[in-house]
Formats: sequence, C-alpha cells, structure tokens
Amino acid sequence: MKLNKIILPLMIALVAMLATTGCKKGFSGGITKLPGHNNPPVGGDQFPPTLPPGGLVGDGNGPGSGTVNNGPGTIAYDPNKRWDPSTMDQDRATLADQTVHFAFDSAAVLSKEESKLIIVSEKLKSDMSAYMLIEGHCDERGTEEYNRSLGERRALALREALVSAGIDAGRVQTISYGKDKPADTGHDEAAWSKNRRGEFILCHQKTAL
Repeated sequence: MKLNKIILPLMIALVAMLATTGCKKGFSGGITKLPGHNNPPVGGDQFPPTLPPGGLVGDGNGPGSGTVNNGPGTIAYDPNKRWDPSTMDQDRATLADQTVHFAFDSAAVLSKEESKLIIVSEKLKSDMSAYMLIEGHCDERGTEEYNRSLGERRALALREALVSAGIDAGRVQTISYGKDKPADTGHDEAAWSKNRRGEFILCHQKTAL
C-alpha cells in the first residue's frame, strides 16, 4: 500500500510532463505572417493629400500664344482630318453669347450651360462648311502649367459634348490659353467667374481672291 501511494503520484507527474513536452514539440506557438504585413498602405486614404509646393488647384506648355491640342481625349483626333485654324477666317462674334463658363477648378459642363451647346451644335449642323475652334481659359489663380492643362480639359469637354450632339469630330479642334487671356482683368470672384470659360470660334476656308 505504501509503495502504491508513492508510485501513483510519480506516474501522474510523469504523464503530465510527457504531455506538456509533446505539446511544445507539436506547436511552435508562432503565427505565420504574410509577406509585407508590416509595410504601410500604398496610395489612397490620405487626407489631406500631399501637394507639391504651390498646390495643384488652379483657376500650361509655353507662355502666351497657346498650342492647338492634338489630344489625347476620349474622342481621338483623326490625323487625316486635321486642319489649321491659323489659315482660316475666324469668326469670334457669331457665337460669342454662347461662351460656356465653368466652376472653380473644374472641367465639368454645368447643366445651366448645356443650352449653349445646343445652339452651337445647331449652328454647325446648319453650316456644313464651318469648322469649330474651341478655346479653353482659366482665371488667374494657380500655376501657369496647371491652368494650361485645365484650359485644355475644359476645351476637350466642350468638344466631346458637340460630338455627342452629332457633330463630326474632325470639324472641331481645341486650344488652351490657360490664364493668359482673361476676359476680365479684375482680381475678384466677379472677374474670375468670367474667365473660367470656353469660347467658340467659327472657322471657314478663306475664299480665293
């Protein structure tokens, strides 16, 4: 009896020790980590966004004269239908009242401006000899380069609206002047709202003398 009382606790202790040792050998206790789990997220969800010195908002390629845009846009330019506005008669007066104005730092056509595009498209449909040059403009705020790009996007948005209305894409070209040609030289919102615009210039082949 006394022997059993001594052996039994020893056997229980031995079994417990073996069980514990077996568990340690069968499970490392670690968690397999996915590659890159400690890397910071890339892109997105950063507020405010990091901007270069001077910021990005505006409202360019070279100063002054503007550059006829050859795309890219949603609607591609057909090189076989290219025409040179500088060799044509340009009529700025006929559609001057249909100048489209834009919101600050935006190239989206406002719903209140859409009726002007209808008038412009109808004019082109009624005069099949006419071509259209669209000028994109911005207000004085922002960098020259950014505003030249913004003016281009505004002109392209108007071009694409005309094409959607049934105008042959080959009849419409765009040019951006950025902030180089303000309609109003003031320095307040009243002036800036006039300068954020797209103008329509009717072009016709020059008549031979």
